[in-house]
Order: sequence, then structure tokens, then C-alpha cells
Amino acid sequence: MASLHRSLTLLRRFPVRSLPKQRYSTLAEDVRSDSTFRIPIIDFSAFRATAALSEKRRVSDDIVNGFKEVGFVYLSGHGIPGDVIDNVYRKSATFFSLPQEIKDQVAWDDPRANRGYVKVGRERVTQASDAAEIAALRAKAPDTKESMEIGRDWDPIWKNKWPKEADSPEFKRTMLQFFQTCHELHVDVMRSIALGLDLHESFFDRKIDQQYHNLRLLSYPSIRTKLLSQEGQARAGAHSDYGTITLLFQDSVGGLEVQNPHTQHFQPAHPIPGTIVVNAGDLLARWSNDVLRSTLHRVVAPPAQRINDTEGMTSTRQSIAFFCNPNFDAAIESLPTCVSATNPSKYKSVTTEEYIVGRLAATYN
Repeated sequence: MASLHRSLTLLRRFPVRSLPKQRYSTLAEDVRSDSTFRIPIIDFSAFRATAALSEKRRVSDDIVNGFKEVGFVYLSGHGIPGDVIDNVYRKSATFFSLPQEIKDQVAWDDPRANRGYVKVGRERVTQASDAAEIAALRAKAPDTKESMEIGRDWDPIWKNKWPKEADSPEFKRTMLQFFQTCHELHVDVMRSIALGLDLHESFFDRKIDQQYHNLRLLSYPSIRTKLLSQEGQARAGAHSDYGTITLLFQDSVGGLEVQNPHTQHFQPAHPIPGTIVVNAGDLLARWSNDVLRSTLHRVVAPPAQRINDTEGMTSTRQSIAFFCNPNFDAAIESLPTCVSATNPSKYKSVTTEEYIVGRLAATYN
């Protein structure tokens, strides 16, 4: 009893003060400053696994909020096994290691097809739309990367350009399987976007079912830092993507930077194991009347290995981008839930083909 009396006396003399409740900042608050900028990490497994609309809507709201504030999200729980992605990386590396003359046999040659091999220096991604301006940028500071572009393999007009099986075993089969896997994930993500924009979950289904997508394998060769420090030079210049969304698979090297839409400063998007970087493209932004952001991004040199006192050598880098597009004849015009009397439509109607082919024609040499 004596000890209890002493405790009560102490409590009266030194009352316990309640601690202030911890307040967690929102994404909208964090992205207003470069010091707190972040790309949200969203677990997509709940959307894929459940039939409950309330749970799907929770994930959908997170994705749409990420696209509203940043234009980018990291997607975990996406359902694509790591060993599948690793195998695509291996087959991609094997292709890019082929002699130049073999790769040149499947060279890219038409923006309407958008298929084939693109050698280092042929492309210059940019936000410029004038062909002469882009040509001048390409001549001065071309992108220091090579790529392989793969489309739907059953197209009646435009055919994929495949290396010979003897030169790159299992390359075609691996890429076609991965193309289909990425398309299926794209459909699910677009369903989540539909819900997050107060549309029926299947709103986009018939507008994206013809699979006019582009699987791009990317190889960034090792390069001296002096070459990348020249004015306007980057591994891939600042640009937005053209379609609905992009699924980006990064290796561990890094180099992707995303422009903070609120400060206009570029911030690193570091590789996070087990995630896919997903960003909104131009046509999704147009569809949403700019409710969703198509954010500028670029690829810069990662930390380099020192060669001497004045120069270093960057590491090689691989990435895989799956550019998701609506059907080529789809009319892209502002969605009914994204316009109002105070927010009228900003864009005239355009078809997917008109927009993408126009952008591609200006981008390549």
C-alpha cells in the first residue's frame, strides 16, 4: 500500500502529458518540395487478387493519385515473376552483343512500323516537335543508347524484324511471350485507372485490345563521362512517353530521373527490386484532360569508375520498356468524368496513330 501511495503522489506532482499525435504527410504535400519528393510504391496484388470493388477502388485511388501528383508510381505485387524478367534481360544482352553487321540486318526503317534495331546515335528523344530542331539536337547530342523495337507479331502490314535463330537462340519466343505478359498487366492497370477516374472498370477494354504496343529493349553502352558532360548530352534526353502508360523494368545500375512537376527539377528514380516503374503517357494525359500527368523524364550517367584525375567511365545499363498504346483507330478525346463547366476540354480529338506516328517520325533519323 505504501508503494501505491507513493506512485499516486508522484502522478499528482508530475502528471503524464499526452503526446501529440504523429501526423503523416500526404503525397500531395511531399511532392511540393524536392527535399521530400517521392514516387509512391503501390502494392498491386490486392487489385489482382480480389473481386471486392471496395478493395479494388482503394488501390485504384492510390494509382490515380500517383499519376495526378507525380505521373509515376512504383508497382509491386504486379505478378510478373522475377525469373521471367531476368530471362528477358539475358536474351536482350545476347542480342546487343552481336556484331554490328548482324544487328544492322534488322534495322528500324519506318515510323509507322516502329520495329527493328536502332543503333547508337540514331534517336534523339525530346519534347521538341519541329523536325528541323530535333535534327539539329540529334546532330549535336544524340542519345547514347541502342534499342530493339518489337510490336505485335500478327500485324497484317508491319512485320517484326527478328534476328536469325542461330544468331540469337530463343530470342523471338522469349520476347513474344513477354509482350503478351506485359499486355495483360497493362489491361489490369488501365482497369484500375478507369475505376480511379469514376468510370466503369471495363471502360478502356475495347479501346486497348488490339495490342498496338511497343516492347523496347534498351542497351546503354559504357561511355566516357567527358562525352556525357557536353551540352545537351544524356543517355536519353528529357522527354515524355507517347501512349497510355509505360511499364519500365530497370536493372540495378540506375540513371532514370523524373522531373518534379511542381518544382521542375529532376529527381532520381532509383531501382527498387521487385517493382516496375509505371508512368502515364501523353495520350492518357489527353484522355484525362490533364488530370493525370505525362511527366518528363530522362536517363543520365550513373556513378562512374575513375580512369584518371579528369575522367571516368560509366557502367553499361540495360532496361526494358513496354510502351502501352490504345488501338490505333481509337479517338482520344477528354473523358466525361474529367471535364466540367469550369474545366472544359483542352484538346481536339486525335487518333492514336496520328499522334504516335507524328512523334516517332520526328524523333528518328
